[in-house]
Amino acid sequence: MKPWILAGIAIAAFGTASAAFAQDVIAQRRDGLRAMGRHMEAIKAVSDARGDTRPLVARVEEMITFYRGLPALFPAGSGTGDTRALPAIWSDRAGFERANANMVTQLEALRTAAASGDNAALTAAFNQTGATCGACHRPYRGPAR
Repeated sequence: MKPWILAGIAIAAFGTASAAFAQDVIAQRRDGLRAMGRHMEAIKAVSDARGDTRPLVARVEEMITFYRGLPALFPAGSGTGDTRALPAIWSDRAGFERANANMVTQLEALRTAAASGDNAALTAAFNQTGATCGACHRPYRGPAR
């Protein structure tokens, strides 16, 4: 086989593998962020019912773990396809990582509030967590499709 044909096959295979990787990471982050939304809904339900906040600690710890790894789910080349990620994630990477670090810090405060058993503290921390989510969504997430 001619060398230029082999090179073309290799380039095509690499492009296909790169596209598949991008779609896999997009699905992984989308599924993870949906799970984070479900956690927030569950926390809101406990807050609204003025229930026992302490069992929420495990949920919040799962959220902290997810957000600590979130920037890795936005590698170069994963900005196209079935994603609402805006180009600013890659063009303003420092800002995106700062917003994510703020989220981790806020979730740590939410975990402390949940562990305290104080529903008022949980509600206040939950509201601030929602505001922190919004502060990242505005510059880095596009509208629903």
